[in-house]
Amino acid sequence: MSNHQNNLRKRHGAAVKDNNTETAADPSQQQNGIYGPNKKHASDYKSGTNWVHSGGIEANPYLFALVIVSPFLSLLLAYLTSTEMATSATTWRLTHPLTEMIPACISDVPTCISSSLAAGASVVPRWEGAKFVLSFMAVALCLERLLPGKIDFGPETATGHVPKYVDNGVAHCFVFSLLFFLGSNIGPCGNRDEQLLPIPIGIFVNNTGVCNAYDPYNFGIMYDVFPSSLAFLNIFGIVFCIFLMLKGIYFPSTEDNGSSGSWVKDYLWGTELYPRVFGLDLKRFINCRFSMTYWQLAGLSFCYRSYLLHGNVMDWGLFFSALSQYIYLVKFFFWEMGYMRSIDIIVDRAGYEIQWGCLVWVPSVYTLHSRFLVQHPSGLSFPVAMALFVLSILGVLFNYAADRERDVFRASKGQCLVWGSNPRYITAKYTTVDIKTGMVTEKTSLLLASGFWGMARHFQYFFELTAAYSWCLLANPVRNGVVVMFYAVFLTGLLVDRAKRDTDKCRLKYGKYYEEYCDLVPYKIIPGIF
Repeated sequence: MSNHQNNLRKRHGAAVKDNNTETAADPSQQQNGIYGPNKKHASDYKSGTNWVHSGGIEANPYLFALVIVSPFLSLLLAYLTSTEMATSATTWRLTHPLTEMIPACISDVPTCISSSLAAGASVVPRWEGAKFVLSFMAVALCLERLLPGKIDFGPETATGHVPKYVDNGVAHCFVFSLLFFLGSNIGPCGNRDEQLLPIPIGIFVNNTGVCNAYDPYNFGIMYDVFPSSLAFLNIFGIVFCIFLMLKGIYFPSTEDNGSSGSWVKDYLWGTELYPRVFGLDLKRFINCRFSMTYWQLAGLSFCYRSYLLHGNVMDWGLFFSALSQYIYLVKFFFWEMGYMRSIDIIVDRAGYEIQWGCLVWVPSVYTLHSRFLVQHPSGLSFPVAMALFVLSILGVLFNYAADRERDVFRASKGQCLVWGSNPRYITAKYTTVDIKTGMVTEKTSLLLASGFWGMARHFQYFFELTAAYSWCLLANPVRNGVVVMFYAVFLTGLLVDRAKRDTDKCRLKYGKYYEEYCDLVPYKIIPGIF
């Protein structure tokens, strides 16, 4: 039976690896290797790009334009949601951007430009913001090093590298959250009237002398120091990405590296896929242990600040938004090893687009709708806010179900049921090249075409967007204007572009096998539409 006929047969029962997430490699697995006739290919630039030769999002003119203005835009967004903005004297209201802010800007363009530049430039790093960020990173680093976890592996790259990780993300998530709570004023060392713990626990902790070692910070600190923190992160991120670019060229950690010949592209997209310093995986630390943890705790901190600012009145829109995002990010850390096999890690190099994005853009934009509500409450009633919360949780749960379905399929090598039936799949062949020896190895992946992954190639993105739009709607754009929808709109463009880049990568990697897969699953994100 021919390979093509065999593939057709397996479409009606078998297994796969989805196009968005690579199957984890087992270093002990038997491989069939041959030496290629041309070893030069193993050392050129393309051999280190892991089947993606067109770079990152700079290929998208809209996202590229956003990248160029993003440092200043992040500062401007920080100012717009700050206490300084709320107390400033303007002729327009931030909650009415279409009917007041934009018309005022059009009527006096020079003043609009100068005031916007002045607003962004007023967001500068200060010691309290820098101290918070550095302390935040220091705790994350200690947990990264000290928390136990099983050893897991990422997918093998085109050069034969297999990244190795300690899977302790869930422990990090809960331990960091607990430490953030205990160190604040609502923990056992805070004032008695502010503590959320039972009074006997606070008394016991105080009697141990622990509380004499430090002054608890206000739980709303993430809002209080946000502008100066973001300004510090902006400078730190730009310098850090210069370091990453030079490291990838001169001191790479793996063979998945190289310069494109353009300093601009090297800086934006990066020069190295898996940079490590003293054994620390820099991409995981920045993307997950800092960025996702910051996002996870920010909503709760903002909610507390809003509660105090408005006379101990709960904003149910902000409360349920913060709670839903916290749950979503708990889900993320349960799925962290799946993320380490996603396009952010296995395709996008450690450059400005990813690392600066996680250091600055995520805190600035991904928390915008929650941060906005500190000064401008949603005004949503409990029932309406609860309904949107339920919708967001459904998005989170279905997103997790899709990821879990793929993970079980991968772990069982297709020997499982998907929605009660044998899964359809394509057995796709591809090759890797050992850059040191020139050995070419032929391997296979299984491309799942059943369950969620049979409805659309990235159906999990639809559920992620459902959650994102729910969070932004909890900020009540009817009352607070369209600014609060910025995150959801941005994420829509990002995921559409990511789906396209993943398709391009898989076509390069799998060739005709991926075309067969696309015949089985023709839609990218929304079945029957797109």
